[in-house]
Amino acid sequence: MAGKKIQPAGRLLTVAQAAERLNTSERYPRRLIEERRITFVKLGRHVRIPESALDEFITTGLVKPVRLRMKGAA
Repeated sequence: MAGKKIQPAGRLLTVAQAAERLNTSERYPRRLIEERRITFVKLGRHVRIPESALDEFITTGLVKPVRLRMKGAA
């Protein structure tokens, strides 16, 4: 058995719970799973998203504000 085992940290969320946390429909987290853009766990036919993976996904998309200076302002 090559490779190391990764254990998800925190709770395992259903697709519906992940969608609620992202404030979207269930379609969006399912698309993220299908495109392999987020870590997920397969338990039989059920799919769960680790809370830590969802936090990481949100943090990765975080855009910090830019402070603009007005010309001629002191």
